[in-house]
Amino acid sequence: MLSYVLWPVPSSAAEGVGWPGRVYGPVMQDDIEGRVADATLVIIGESLSSMTDILRGLGDELANTTPDLPGANSPYAIVFHCVAVIEYWAGSVIAGLKIPRDRAAEFTAEGRVDDLITRVDDVRARLPEWVDIALREGIRDRRVMGTTRPELATATPEWVLTHLVRELSQHLGQLELTRDVVRRA
Repeated sequence: MLSYVLWPVPSSAAEGVGWPGRVYGPVMQDDIEGRVADATLVIIGESLSSMTDILRGLGDELANTTPDLPGANSPYAIVFHCVAVIEYWAGSVIAGLKIPRDRAAEFTAEGRVDDLITRVDDVRARLPEWVDIALREGIRDRRVMGTTRPELATATPEWVLTHLVRELSQHLGQLELTRDVVRRA
């Protein structure tokens, strides 16, 4: 079935403002799930690749260095937290797996870069199945513990996937800044 969806068109860079124009573009409605899955996996995959590149570039010592700033985390802890975020939201909430989580410990995690990259690779390999479950079945376990987010009670699968994209993008930026700080210390 071919439908038409309203898509925003960005203004030119020279104008420097918002989304003034809109056009109608064809969208295959029966392929929306596939396109959402592909977009989610590509964006999360790009974030994870950038994170592992940063960890490799830092090595064990700098990756485990916490900047001397209030509330700062080491690069290792940031990526460790991101893996736990994916395991929690995609593995436990969406797929219904009982993946243990100690959220508070994520922010002080330490270890070898190679071991953490293995965890990143493992979660990346499992993510396509979890995204497929989200889009085909929905959320399997809303009662799972491990978040401070009240939205879990009413979250849609699409909200969860978008939340993952946002969290990883946000933490990638945090990681990039943290890398720059620990390199200059």
